[in-house]
Amino acid sequence: MRVTAIAFLAAPTEVARAAQDSLAARYGAAPLDRAEVVVALGGDGMMLETQHRLLGRNLPVYGMNCGSVGFLMNDYREDGLAERLAQAQAAILHPLRMHAFTGAPEVSEALAINEVSLLRETRQAAKIRVMVDGKVRLSELICDGILVSTPAGSTAYNLSAHGPIVPLGANLLPLTPISAFRPRRWRGALLPAEAEVVFEVLEHEKRPVSATADYTEVRDVRRVEVREDRSVSLTMLFDPDHGLSERIIAEQFTV
Repeated sequence: MRVTAIAFLAAPTEVARAAQDSLAARYGAAPLDRAEVVVALGGDGMMLETQHRLLGRNLPVYGMNCGSVGFLMNDYREDGLAERLAQAQAAILHPLRMHAFTGAPEVSEALAINEVSLLRETRQAAKIRVMVDGKVRLSELICDGILVSTPAGSTAYNLSAHGPIVPLGANLLPLTPISAFRPRRWRGALLPAEAEVVFEVLEHEKRPVSATADYTEVRDVRRVEVREDRSVSLTMLFDPDHGLSERIIAEQFTV
């Protein structure tokens, strides 16, 4: 399908903004509320920021790498953008919804495209009880933290924490400890996509813990509930020869 209304969003860097100006001059720039597709210019953080900005609209986003990592981005090239958009393949993602309880009357809520992570706030190791679908799976995990990831985010923080990479169509969520001290040999788990994960922070006053959904952080949490929200869909566009599923598979053979 030929795309005629393109909106360009750029990360706040000189390189990304120069690319935005050049592409807009060449292809025209539609207002965001009239766009058929959004081209995000920057790194993976810009892709996440753009998707969060468009939540509820499900506009397809085609990223072009003007940053450093760019795992979620396509190569930056000015030539043939209209043709690349017409031929792009779509990857549909569902984010994680986090509910964080701090003891205050308000419950903090946020969506995560990559992961929801819990991290200790002080020198004291965190103590966290892990429940899956209402059943206690770990009565006490002593650690720096723990995270639950989407398949798209499994190659990000999850991989750095030695968690497994999960293909997009696997319908699985990696649950990965961060520097686990006890039980030392627990390396995490793969959970069904429909599972509800609940983290209870033990000794929360002595061992405070924060919870972060992508870049939304809640401090001093006592309980965090996480599950995939399939009522929300996000669409990312990729060049046919370098789709997200292929990237996730290829990343598992990187040495």
